[in-house]
Amino acid sequence: MSVQCEVTAKQAAGAAMNVFERWLSLWVALCIVVGIALGQFLPAPFQFLGELEVAQVNLPVGLLIWVMIIPMLIKIDFGALHQVRDHWKGIGVTLFVNWAVKPFSMALLAWLFIRGLFANWLPAEQLDSYVAGLILLAAAPCTAMVFVWSRLTGGDPYFTLSQVALNDAIMIVAFAPIVGLLLGLSAIVVPWDTLLISVLLYIVIPVIVAQVLRKILLAQGQARFDAVLDALGHASIVALLLTLVLLFAFQGEQIIAQPLIIALLAAPILIQVFFNSALAYWLNRVVGEKHSVACPSALIGASNFFELAVAAAIALFGFQSGAALATVVGVLIEVPVMLLVVKVVNRSKGWYEAGIPIDQRYAEEHR
Repeated sequence: MSVQCEVTAKQAAGAAMNVFERWLSLWVALCIVVGIALGQFLPAPFQFLGELEVAQVNLPVGLLIWVMIIPMLIKIDFGALHQVRDHWKGIGVTLFVNWAVKPFSMALLAWLFIRGLFANWLPAEQLDSYVAGLILLAAAPCTAMVFVWSRLTGGDPYFTLSQVALNDAIMIVAFAPIVGLLLGLSAIVVPWDTLLISVLLYIVIPVIVAQVLRKILLAQGQARFDAVLDALGHASIVALLLTLVLLFAFQGEQIIAQPLIIALLAAPILIQVFFNSALAYWLNRVVGEKHSVACPSALIGASNFFELAVAAAIALFGFQSGAALATVVGVLIEVPVMLLVVKVVNRSKGWYEAGIPIDQRYAEEHR
């Protein structure tokens, strides 16, 4: 293992929830209130910001998304990709759930709930947009927060690092085709040029920039790397909150008119989180992976790279779209739901290990 991989893994192992992460749902709720109020009382400045576009990409949001995404991607060490063979069964489960199950199960739930069960309680003109937002949310596996969830469950830091690096590498080439396929199956017209521009702007370029910055900072020493990453982390938080305020300033009228929208959109997201985390957890038990691998494997399948989903939704459908609102609902419920999943996998460790033969468990632990 390279020294760089080892340092990153140790950092991941020591990751803990800061005040912002622990109370993320509260900050999002405050952004809802502030954004709606500002949008109602000061509409002109927000309309001006909403019109600052080039090739359907909103410039202020594009900048904010970069500030959000790049610090997270700097943490990813693509040198960890060679470690996937050490836990190939757990990696296989992760890839199966993240790319073969998660986007498609969310599309199915979106069709069932948004176009079916909840259709009469939602604005008819936004139904397709809500479905699109939910698909975008599920097509982007989580990145930085997985390290936090893994730490809280005693997850294997090297496995966590390798699965995140691999998922990010796959996302570069798989995000657009999967989103395009599922939107097409949903009879939602997607501007492919805008989708590809979104992938270039919010995945490819940030990955390249982040990895260049990572190498430059690590060359200056670990202390310098940690200090800059900490500062960028604070900037990322501010950018996220500003983006949410902008979004809710445009969504205010819809939410005021139909306040149940957020709760209705949360229902398929919650079901999808519990289904995918349970499936990944159970499959790891079936193939005989140790508990410290099953936990991060289940957690990455349950959470989302919501910054990317928000950016793509705005680029494809606009600030005032149901797609943008649906992705933000994912942000709102992320922390409390994931903490519940963490609690379940921690308390079920005895049940999990009881299903793995002692000799196989010993071999895994001493491999």
